[in-house]
Amino acid sequence: MMIRAKIAAAILFFLLAGIIALPRPAAALETTAEFAMLMDYETGAVLWGKNVDEPMYPSSMSKLMTLEMLFNAIRDGTVSLEDEFRISEYAWRVGGAASGSSTMFAELNSNVPVDAILRSIIIQSGNDACIATAEALSGSESAFAEAMNERAKELGMKNSHFVNSTGWPHPEHIMTAYDLGLLSRHLIMDFPEYYPIFRETEFTWNGIRQGNRNPGLYLDPTIDGLKTGHTQAAGYGLVASAKRGDQRLILVVNGLQSEKARADETVKLMDWGFRSFKRYDLFAAGAVVENAPVWQGTYGEVPLVSKKDINVIISPQQRRDMKVTVVYQTPIAAPIAVGQEIGALRIEVPGIPVQEHPLVAGGAVERQGIFGRAMNALKHMILGS
Repeated sequence: MMIRAKIAAAILFFLLAGIIALPRPAAALETTAEFAMLMDYETGAVLWGKNVDEPMYPSSMSKLMTLEMLFNAIRDGTVSLEDEFRISEYAWRVGGAASGSSTMFAELNSNVPVDAILRSIIIQSGNDACIATAEALSGSESAFAEAMNERAKELGMKNSHFVNSTGWPHPEHIMTAYDLGLLSRHLIMDFPEYYPIFRETEFTWNGIRQGNRNPGLYLDPTIDGLKTGHTQAAGYGLVASAKRGDQRLILVVNGLQSEKARADETVKLMDWGFRSFKRYDLFAAGAVVENAPVWQGTYGEVPLVSKKDINVIISPQQRRDMKVTVVYQTPIAAPIAVGQEIGALRIEVPGIPVQEHPLVAGGAVERQGIFGRAMNALKHMILGS
């Protein structure tokens, strides 16, 4: 029968030690953004949000998906940074200088190195660079959008649909704040070789120097990405990520009324996030969480350990209300091998889905011989334990 063991003594001490003089968390801030979300990078947990799963027009923030497709193509060898993408008449007319939109100002029918294409999309938000990417990878922008949708499903982005490579307004081109956060986390985690480009503040092509549109880069030195967006239909938006110490947060805002509001809300919400949510380390990998009783073993107990560090990102109030228990099947019968999964550490925090981390045997326990097993059976009959 599955039982819940007593709360591990070390965790109980951890909890009780913080009860006295713990500050109450700041009330969740109001935001003028129509859509907003704060995500913990390490766990992917949503720490706070507003209309997190509601569809919205992502404008140029959806170029992060175009970048994901390009990053993958470079990784699998389909293209290299030295390859060149051609700026077709369509790319030039719809996304180039002739369009009046965000552009890298590439010349009509010119060939642009992939390395420059990357920097143009990230820093300049170049629509011509995005369309050139779509045509190079899929033959057309519409075919590229279909590929984007397939890839989005693979990444777990359940509420996104792409119609183009640029984020140009279209009734069916939508994302959610959660999906943008999920995509951003994926880019930072799985493509670390390209992430430093998001922090570059300017890029020059065709003799025209343009600055990075991300206001966070100039207002908060801990912000190092990712992408702005703006259309009349969407308002002003931004996906930002910042790292302070060993903690990284991802912030999504959209539907703001001005560039100033976007900058102000970004700094305000990011600061509040780092003040309000802290990482609490519960157990290091290999540390004994609890000793569990063993039936008919050469040792009466087996240490339960985690293969990975166990920590949570929560507010002080959530920390006070957190419940941590060890769960395992009893009796645990010998023999037991090192690394054998025995149970789980269950973490229950108000407002957050229950987390369970596997616990394995930290040592081997052999089965007793016939005499030992007989004595244990007799003891059980007499004492009931």
